[in-house]
Order: sequence, then C-alpha cells, then structure tokens
Amino acid sequence: MATPPQRAVRHVRRRTRKWRGAGCHGTAREGRLHRYLARVTDTEATDTRNPNLNYGIVVDCGSSGSRVFVYCWPQHNGNPKDLLDIQQMRDSNRKPVVMKIKPGISEFASNPDKVSDYISPLLSFAAEHVPRSKHKETPLFCCCFFDFPMEFCSQQKAILEDLLTDIPVHFDFLFSDSHAEVISGKQEGVYAWIGINFVLGRFEHTDDEDEAVVEVQIPGNEHHDPIFRKRTVGILDMGGVSTQIAYEVPQSEEVAKNLLAEFNLGCDAHQTEHVYRVYVATFLGFGGNAARTRYEQSLLSSSLLRNRLQGSRAGLSPDVPVADPCLPRDARQELQQAGLTLHLRGTGHFQQCRQLLQPLLNRTNETQSSLNGVFQPPLHFQSSEFYGFSEFYYCTEDVLRMGGDYSAAKFTKAAQDYCATKWSVLRERFERGLYAPHADLHRLKFQCFKSAWMFEVFHRGFSFPESYGSLKTALQVYDKEVQWTLGAILYRTRFLPLRDIQQENFRGTHSHWRSFSFVYNHYLFLACFLVVLLSILLYLLRLRRIHRRLLRSASSPSLWIQEGLPPQKIPGNV
Repeated sequence: MATPPQRAVRHVRRRTRKWRGAGCHGTAREGRLHRYLARVTDTEATDTRNPNLNYGIVVDCGSSGSRVFVYCWPQHNGNPKDLLDIQQMRDSNRKPVVMKIKPGISEFASNPDKVSDYISPLLSFAAEHVPRSKHKETPLFCCCFFDFPMEFCSQQKAILEDLLTDIPVHFDFLFSDSHAEVISGKQEGVYAWIGINFVLGRFEHTDDEDEAVVEVQIPGNEHHDPIFRKRTVGILDMGGVSTQIAYEVPQSEEVAKNLLAEFNLGCDAHQTEHVYRVYVATFLGFGGNAARTRYEQSLLSSSLLRNRLQGSRAGLSPDVPVADPCLPRDARQELQQAGLTLHLRGTGHFQQCRQLLQPLLNRTNETQSSLNGVFQPPLHFQSSEFYGFSEFYYCTEDVLRMGGDYSAAKFTKAAQDYCATKWSVLRERFERGLYAPHADLHRLKFQCFKSAWMFEVFHRGFSFPESYGSLKTALQVYDKEVQWTLGAILYRTRFLPLRDIQQENFRGTHSHWRSFSFVYNHYLFLACFLVVLLSILLYLLRLRRIHRRLLRSASSPSLWIQEGLPPQKIPGNV
C-alpha cells in the first residue's frame, strides 16, 4: 500500500508528463508544480543563518499533555492574495522541531501559579532553535484546552494570568495578552480545517482548467459577482475523548451560529478571496476511548439487570463470562463497578458489535442530524473530499494496514476477519512483530471495537454512504504531520503579509522619491545658480548705470561755475 507522500509524488510525476509542451500557460503551471514538489520534498534542515526567515511558536497546552511547535516562513511575496508560506521548522537532523511533556495543564487547576514553570522546558527548547537575534520579533501563542468544566473559569483565568506575567520575565518572545487563550473544540476544528487545506494547497489561486474549482458567494457581497476558487476538503478527527467534523458550506445554507465559523484568512478585510464559511461540530464523549467506556457501562448495567431478573450469575466468575462481540475471539476482560467484577469473553462478531454500538450514536429521526441529534448541513458526496485523522487513521492502518484511500467494503472484510481471529493467534502474531511498530497489545485488544465504532460514526453518525470513495485516512500529508497548531498560527499571523506589503510599498515609494529628489535637486541647484548669476549681472549693470549717472551729474555744475565767472586779469598784461 503506497503511503500518501508516495502517491503525491506519483501524482506530481503524472502532472509533469502532462504539462510538458503546455505552451503559453506552461510557466504558471510549472510554478504550481514546483510548489507541489516543495511540499513533497520539504524535509531539509531549516537554514537559521538566513536573515529573511521569520519564526513563530505555538504551545498546545492540552488536558493530557503539552507540546511546542516551532514554525518558520520566508518574507511574503507581496501578492495580497497569497498567504504566508509557513512551514514546520526542522533541526540539523531534518526532524520537526517539536517537544512533548506530561502531564496536562489540567493538573494545575489547583496550582495555577506553577503553570509557567511547567511549560518553561518547552519554551527553553524553542528558544534554543530560534536564532537569538530573532527572539524579540518571534510571536509566541499559548493555546490552552481544559477538560474541567467551565464553572472553574476562575482557575482558567488564573492560569492565563500566570503565563502572561511570568513568560515575558524569562523569554524575549513577542507575547501579548491576546497571545494566551483558552480554545474551544470549535476553534480546534477550524484550525485543523485550515491546516489540512493549506498543506494541500487549496488556498492557492489557479487558472488551471484541470483544478477543481467551486463558485462561491462571499457573505456580505451578495450584490457582487461570485468568485471561483479551489474546492476545499473536509476533515474528520476522532481522538480518545471527542470526535469532530468540519467542512465548507455555501452561503445559501442556514446554520446555527454555534455550529458555524465565518472568517477571512486574507491579510486585508477588503480582500474577499479568502473568506470562508465552515460548519464545525465537536462531539464530547464520542471519541474512541470515551465510547468504549460508555459501551462497557451499558454492558455492565444490562448484565447486572439481566442477572437480577433471571436470577443468574452470568459474568460474575471467569467460568461463566458474558459474551462480548466487540472483543476478539476468546479475548478476556474484567469490568468493575461498585465492588462487583464482570468477566467478559470476546466472540469477535463485527456485525453484532456494530448493532450494539448504534444506540450510543444518539441519532434522532430527523433527516439532517448527526451524532447526538446535532444538525448537519447537506453534504454533496459526489463532489466532496474528506481527510480522516487520529483514530480514523489508527483504525485503518496500525493493525489492518489499510491507511490511505478508504473503501467500506474492504475495511468491513478486514475488520470481520480480524475480530473472528482467536486472541491467542493475535498474541502470537504480535510477539513475532507482525504488528510493529505502531500497534501494542492494548490496540490489538480493542481494535475490533474501535473499527466498529469508527465505521458506525462515519456511515451512521455522519451519514456517509458505504459507497463513498473520497475519504483518505492519514497521519501525514506530503510527509508533514498536519496539526491544528499549523492552522492556528496561519490564522493568528494572517495580517502580517499586509504589514510586509505596506512596508515594501513604503520602501519602494521612498526609494523612488529619493531617486526623483536626486535628479530634482540637481535641476534646482542649476536653476538657483543661474538665478544668482543673473542677479549678479543685473546688479553689476545697475551699478554701472548709477556710476555713469553720478559722473554726469558731477561734471555739469563745474562747467556752469567756470562759464559764469568774469574775466580775470592775467598778471603781466597791461
């Protein structure tokens, strides 16, 4: 089975052969080809000596653990329609700059003043990788997700205050009050949707006729012509506690505000090419582990009630276990409640397991509803495309080795065969390393249940037909692990390109003005010189006229005096 990066490489090679001799459109298409290749092969170490690289840090303060991600990007290309080219930073060994710690931030609900000390190792790790000269201009975002109820909002506020107070004392990163926040499941879903569509290049603009485009009417611009852009993909994400779905919906579809996210990824509010309207729903208690817990509670309650009504002791001893179709054949498990122990033995019946799980979906009879009766806008299955992460990938790949393109028929057959296999055989295969390196004994034991739960959530909860062929389960896309943190930093830095563009325009205008001023000053100097020279000449001419006039005035009185005198006698004359 080819991995997603391998399929992407083959796809690029097919596009390369197709684009040869493309004529006048070859340059633009080749540019897009280079971007696709860059995503596939972007595994080189980050050049920290490059002064034009910018950096950003996102700390995921989760309920069970925390992680820090360091991202980098070159200067913006100046096109206001393009987003920042953000990539995950890689160290000298070409590994992503990521660090994880345990326990989760929820452990500090009663000691909020210890939180900054708790995440300090993560920030120190990031500080070692980001060049020291870039620290003061590197934005730091702390996104916290709590699993304790909202009535403990005072503890949440105290935790954020501790981060905002202590972090600037020890680190020089760009960290303001708005950079520490408590995020909801809805925000996490939006960020995950942004991240996968960015990595797939769905936010890029195209004039390629081969690219799938969609006509979009921008909210608030109903009187303007619609725009055409690439069709985005939807996401499915199933963790241990919750399950999420997110996909773009048209302007014509009415959705409640609590299930809708409308946002502009563009750097300018007037640029509407990146306005998106996304349906996002998060279902707490519908993750793989939480669903197993709910299933076990229902199994325990129903077994004890049956024993009470029938006067039997089924499951109360290992010799008389209760049959569990969601465990592999002959696998054993013990459930405990109120001092009682219920013994289970797996029968490995995939279809019966599915039937037992259907009530846990909490579906209603309404046509446009999904898990727990939550409204779900219509999906155009023939033209849609979805990516499944976390448990969607683990269920298909870790044991069954079917990650990638999903087929309901093939998955059902593989899951049925696995569930029906004796537990002793599965253990023997595990000891021989056939399920290495991703599957452990816990995964093997609950693979049957989680396969049935994933199948039911996808096809019954979200109503995807079993013939649906556009779901890809993935851990990495283009050799990148797609995390919601990538979407978070894309969204939080969306205005930076406008700042760079304005600065570049100012520099360009200033440079042009300086060039214009240089030429203008030369002409001005020459003009001033000529004016001064002309003034001097005029002044000299004026002095000359004045001098002549004075000479004439001086000579006229002397002659009059001489002519008016009587004749004088000259001595010696008689």
